[in-house]
Amino acid sequence: MTTPAITLLTDFGTADGYVAELKGVLVSLSPSVPIVDLSHDIPPQDIAFGRLTVARYWRRFPAGTVHLVVVDPGVGTARAAIAIASEGRYLVGPDNGVLSPALFALDARVVQLPVDPAASATFHGRDVFAPVAARLALGASLEELGESYANPVRLRTPPPHRDAHGLLHGEVLTIDRFGNIITNLLTRDSSGMVKIGGRAARLVRTYGEASRGELVALIGSSGFVEVAVREGNAAATLGIERGASVVLG
Repeated sequence: MTTPAITLLTDFGTADGYVAELKGVLVSLSPSVPIVDLSHDIPPQDIAFGRLTVARYWRRFPAGTVHLVVVDPGVGTARAAIAIASEGRYLVGPDNGVLSPALFALDARVVQLPVDPAASATFHGRDVFAPVAARLALGASLEELGESYANPVRLRTPPPHRDAHGLLHGEVLTIDRFGNIITNLLTRDSSGMVKIGGRAARLVRTYGEASRGELVALIGSSGFVEVAVREGNAAATLGIERGASVVLG
């Protein structure tokens, strides 16, 4: 049987030693377990961005994978530390909504993790979450690690709404590193227009259907409508930030 991997998603960046400390704990406690760096570039304290990132990948890894997620602006406060078993995978991190995607599966189980009084009040990633991730990867059951936890924080992507004229109104969920504007709009039709920031963008199927520098919209790999500038930065072009309104018609 292949040893399950531990994946890492944090807002730590790589300029400091925080990621190295996490890995030091993991390698010490579970030296045979592969560690997969997913990203350490989540914007600092950005729970919403982290949640959307988790939603993209947590099911893409094989059963048994342990996803360690540390985006934790409430570290050291009364917020709970949790571990989740969901669809054969495990997720470990703070109870602030960043792990929400795994909580909506029908078989999801959650435990609250004990926090040792000796744990650093500013680094639960190292002192609480990493040891638990190592134990899960080595075969510990969820129930060995903590007490059942009934009401974890569940954050949902806000749904779009349709007005009396048939127009679909939504909002900007996030902006990726290319400057593409990811919205909560959903459609199966790759035709029509998206209005955002006082501009209109025609829906296309691929970036290749747009001219260089053209503002367009398309259905992205996550299933949501995205607004992009071919070989450019749509967010910078439009001056758009997360939460801005968008209309599909």
